[in-house]
Amino acid sequence: MAVAPRTEPWSELLERGRADERLVHESSVPPRAGHAVPVPGELHHQLRDALTRVGIAALHTHQHDALMAAMDGPLIVTTGTASGKSLCFNLPTLQQLCVDPRARALYLYPTKALAQDQARALAALRLPRIRPAIYDGDTPQGERRAIRARANVVLTNPDMLHVGILPNHRAWGDFLANLAVVVVDEAHVYRGVFGSHMGNVLRRLRRIAAAYGTEPRFLLASATVANPLELAQRLTGLDDIALIDRDGAPAAERTVAMWNPPMLDEALGVRASALSEAADLFADLVHAGARTICFIKSRKAVELILRHATARLESGSRPDLADRIAPYRAGYTPQQRRELEERLTRGDLLGVVATDALELGIDIGELDAAICVTFPGTVASLRQMWGRAGRRSRGLAVYVAGEDALDQFFCRHPDEFLGRPVEAAILDHESEQIHAAHLLCAAHEGPLAPGEADVLGAGWRGAAERLVSAGLLVERRGAFQLRAPEDYPAARVPLRSSSADVFSLIDVASGEMVGTLEAARAFSTVHEGAVYLHLGRAYEVVQLDLHERRALLKPFDGDWFTQPKRETTTAIERLVERRETMGVTLSFGNVVVTETVVGYQRKALADHQQIDFVGLDLPETAFSTQALWYELDALAALGDDAGLGVERLLGALHATEHAQIAVLPLLAMCDRWDIGGLSTNAHPQTGRPTIFIYDGHPGGVGITRAGYRGFERLVADAHRLIAECRCKRGCPSCVQSPKCGNLNEPLSKAGALALLTRLLGA
Repeated sequence: MAVAPRTEPWSELLERGRADERLVHESSVPPRAGHAVPVPGELHHQLRDALTRVGIAALHTHQHDALMAAMDGPLIVTTGTASGKSLCFNLPTLQQLCVDPRARALYLYPTKALAQDQARALAALRLPRIRPAIYDGDTPQGERRAIRARANVVLTNPDMLHVGILPNHRAWGDFLANLAVVVVDEAHVYRGVFGSHMGNVLRRLRRIAAAYGTEPRFLLASATVANPLELAQRLTGLDDIALIDRDGAPAAERTVAMWNPPMLDEALGVRASALSEAADLFADLVHAGARTICFIKSRKAVELILRHATARLESGSRPDLADRIAPYRAGYTPQQRRELEERLTRGDLLGVVATDALELGIDIGELDAAICVTFPGTVASLRQMWGRAGRRSRGLAVYVAGEDALDQFFCRHPDEFLGRPVEAAILDHESEQIHAAHLLCAAHEGPLAPGEADVLGAGWRGAAERLVSAGLLVERRGAFQLRAPEDYPAARVPLRSSSADVFSLIDVASGEMVGTLEAARAFSTVHEGAVYLHLGRAYEVVQLDLHERRALLKPFDGDWFTQPKRETTTAIERLVERRETMGVTLSFGNVVVTETVVGYQRKALADHQQIDFVGLDLPETAFSTQALWYELDALAALGDDAGLGVERLLGALHATEHAQIAVLPLLAMCDRWDIGGLSTNAHPQTGRPTIFIYDGHPGGVGITRAGYRGFERLVADAHRLIAECRCKRGCPSCVQSPKCGNLNEPLSKAGALALLTRLLGA
């Protein structure tokens, strides 16, 4: 008797996608068998009993390998989503605490929700000698002293370590004197500016621990990145780190589907909304009985998808299902978040629409399908999100493309996209401004003395001498101290910004500070009249107060967005490297970027048509950063035969710059918004047509260094991006940029294609 093929809840949906050509790619990832080994007999008997209580009778091989490696020194574990990475650092940590009653452990998480999730997991083990406690901004003041004195596992975040624990290390003296293990979970999150700060915070932790006589083992866990050992070394400053990357956990079969909304206007490159497409997919999967999570970057988009999906379910044959979907995003109270997580775990919810707050390792039970709406910025993040689907049975992973250049590039090359290696996590703890800020913090914690290079880095003394010249440090008897001992520098160093000069963002409706923004970016993003997105929530800027360094915002729900017009210049400050390639002179070094915001456009959300232009009178800003730049031969050498006349040169350079910025995230683990650019037909220092691409953060964090090293691939990817786009004159899928300071003028798609073709030919 023949066995009928198994029908999945999404079979009909995929069939419809094939019929109307929305489904541009479909493939299957085969299941993987797991490899288990017995729980080692040398584990403390209380720990073995606890594992039995929670149903763990054996270990995956990578968990066993991590346990053994952690006995000898620091390690980083990088295995897939839902592979049980937490046990890789919990087992060696809990073993240490079981055998040494005085030992202490510090767990660092990038979000409060992750710390709460891990605290619940530790409590579930019911180990008599383990006393976990969360110590973060939500911890009541009255409980903090007891936590410092009693807890032997403190779960916190980098911000609290930086501003609350290290500057007050004397209150933590007993804890630090017995600190045996430091756990850094979700290490891949620490990249770019945040990672560069984290590299300094962890070095300061090592320095203070050493002052109390301890040298804790660092245990790191990360999603898959291209450079896990380098990431661990750059974060901790340690060299001899073990790598555990062979995944021994089983994995279910997964269907991967790439979904492209239909084209509405081919000449203009306009497609149907990715949000409405995702909402329909989400509602249809829930209706079919598939437990589904839908990821989208912004809070506002979360609410829009949920609203559309709710309406679709209410109008269908199962209106009761509308009550079984919910949003999950930042901004909820801890109680609201926990309630949603519990409803997901219990199965009360069939679907959730989430920001990347749920991308990380929170345990939310079994899910059938995961939808990612638009490219999340890195292949590593996409795989994290897709890893939520089919954790214990067959699953569906869907990518819904937007009209952005990278999304459409991937839709044209699905096999290359799906086979693309994950990116390298880039950070630079000695980025000048970031490093200097943390040296001040370290000096507050204890005088900087000879012999600090092993922890603070080889360049610390030169940086300290510059801080002396700036009047911030003073050298006494060979040690550097704060000139003003009562100063509290950590309070001025936000870990998500590369500059200590920041503007406060104030919501006038609630009176609360919703965040900060570095001054170098304030004029272009929070000028008066700007529509500003913060953590996905839309605000309109009521006032930019230059004297008080604050922007006053009010909630915004209008149907337009704003785009600033900037006049930008670059001055080459220092040449670091140079080489000849592809017929151009390619350089990497430091530049000073000077910007003046002269006004802004208001554009309609629906069709991006200009509503009006408003002039502004703002001072210029300047910041030093890292950049790559390349000089082209004189116009004749570019070749009029390639279609590059004088009148089209600026448009060709500008469009080329946009295309390369669009694809640079393929080389560096970054977002397009982390990068800036400038193109000119005659730069005053080079005397030739020159294109600059620079790190958008003061000081730079290594993004454009990756572009310099991979320049040939950057040119090839930009060429393919433009050549394959079917629009006539340039569109958001190829050469138009949503962040262009010149409002996407002038742009020549044909000129850029000719220029890049010539580079490839050279």
